[in-house]
Amino acid sequence: MTRRTHTHPDLTRPESGAPFFSTWRVGTPERQAQAVEAVARTWDGRPWPTNDLLGYHLYTGRDGTTLLHHSQWRSEQAYEAFVKTHRQERNDEIDTAVPGIERVGLDRYRRYRSRERAAGDTRIPGLIVIVRIDFEPDAAGKRADWVDTVLTALSSPEADRGLISAHFHLSTDGGHVLNYAEWESDDSYDEAVAAPVGPEWVRVRTYPGLKGFSAVRYTHTVGLVP
Repeated sequence: MTRRTHTHPDLTRPESGAPFFSTWRVGTPERQAQAVEAVARTWDGRPWPTNDLLGYHLYTGRDGTTLLHHSQWRSEQAYEAFVKTHRQERNDEIDTAVPGIERVGLDRYRRYRSRERAAGDTRIPGLIVIVRIDFEPDAAGKRADWVDTVLTALSSPEADRGLISAHFHLSTDGGHVLNYAEWESDDSYDEAVAAPVGPEWVRVRTYPGLKGFSAVRYTHTVGLVP
């Protein structure tokens, strides 16, 4: 069966060979809450679809209009099998409860590297920031080196203490990097954004082939696990 949890996912699970992220636009905070409950209720009422799905987590956008979905699959093939047999009936039930959801898109990734939380760090993230980093079409092969550059900057003694962890994923289409960052709080993230930029971060921001960044704030709302 399906169980709800408020425990944040472990982004470093080695079994997660196919981490997916997708976004829905729902319009208002009230519809956000309704959509989260509709998803959870739909999954509650059915058996867990497959052992190849490790977990499915929902996040509410701090803008009050969006939902982020993160699912951890053992393989893309397992997801495709789920689509053929289970997904549509679940979407239909959710859409009946909350009509007019705009499904913006689903992106497929492979986790490349992480700045993992320190040993003994038991902080619960108060903020999740999803950073998308786009690259020029001919720079797909540079994405891993760019992540290495970021992790070098994060290893400095001056690195942000409010950052609990950061998990860098390479999109399978070659176009971008997704950073799933766990922060202690909004204040700690705001302080990091406002802090002076050192030479390590200048290299990060001016890396050849880098096209642009976007960052969106989320709250982990509920997890669905077997």
